[in-house]
Amino acid sequence: MNRKQFLGSLFFLASASFAAQAEVKTLTDIMGNQVKLDLPAKRVALGFYFEDYLAVAGEKGWANVVGISKAAWKDWRPASWTLYTSHMPAIDQLPDMGEVEVMTFSVEKVIELKPDVLVLAEWQVQGLGSDVDQIKSAGIPIVVVDYNAQKLDNHLKSTMLLGEIAGQPARAAAINKDYRDAIEDINARLAKANLPKPKAYAEFGNKGPGEVGISYGKNMWGGMIEQAGGVNISKPFVEWWGPINPEQVLASKPDVVLITGTETAKSPAALRIGQGVPRKEVAERLSGYVKRPGWDTLPAIKGKRLHALYQGASRTQADYTMVQYIAKALYPTVFADLTPEQNYVNFYKKYLPVVPQGTFATDLGGQ
Repeated sequence: MNRKQFLGSLFFLASASFAAQAEVKTLTDIMGNQVKLDLPAKRVALGFYFEDYLAVAGEKGWANVVGISKAAWKDWRPASWTLYTSHMPAIDQLPDMGEVEVMTFSVEKVIELKPDVLVLAEWQVQGLGSDVDQIKSAGIPIVVVDYNAQKLDNHLKSTMLLGEIAGQPARAAAINKDYRDAIEDINARLAKANLPKPKAYAEFGNKGPGEVGISYGKNMWGGMIEQAGGVNISKPFVEWWGPINPEQVLASKPDVVLITGTETAKSPAALRIGQGVPRKEVAERLSGYVKRPGWDTLPAIKGKRLHALYQGASRTQADYTMVQYIAKALYPTVFADLTPEQNYVNFYKKYLPVVPQGTFATDLGGQ
């Protein structure tokens, strides 16, 4: 073989190797859109679900992310942002596309980034309206994923979509197995126990006990209550999220009350829970809800079944652990052996490069 033939053979082998790794595929996203992509994607823009993409792609795969909606991470979960940017400083240097909910999302910035794919949450697509068409007309494919609805099929499909985009289908499948196994275990135990369904009420405690926060209908914590085998008392009155009349809570007589919160306390009385928040502080702030007018008559308060949950642990690949916690709160004897909060931390140990420390689920007694 002469030198020219040898070099030609090397070029052929290199080309074949690249072709084996790269492949044009058509993905069907959560909204039923068929999206043709050259996978794995080399330039990915993320609107939401940042930890979920990182869990699937791995730290090395995250290097292909070229832009994010920073406010949806940095402003909503500042403690998480600090934890990740301390470990991966490059995250802080990523271009900011703006945030949909506060109407700062920039179509121009997205186009400027020239991503191979823009990954958006379903709620972001709905919020962007006609801007979505403008992005697509610029030749930028959009893949829609969804963890907010708390539907098992959506969770599993969204994770597999992220796996295809990142070139990590096996890792996505492993994450899905953990999620599916946990939900199926809950369903099997409930079917075997065959007990009456307890009623539950969930409220975002960012305003503190002195003001009514939003509750959840058929998504997020509302959906998780149903996954855990409970009756969500807010569902008849709230489609997605929003406050319900305090008198309705009293009339519905929930057996379990769930107050959710984050590390940030914009209100002095807000429920603080999450990374770096001591369990004792969470229990003390939670106790303020016992003093709400009329709440002493609720079965949940009489039975000391008032719980605090971390808002950041919802609408994620790890939220099955919070479904486990709610199931245990609703049916203590059926799920007595579960350790949901530890399972939440274990998800980080298994799939993410950082491990948060703090309080993520507890009750009035700090248990």
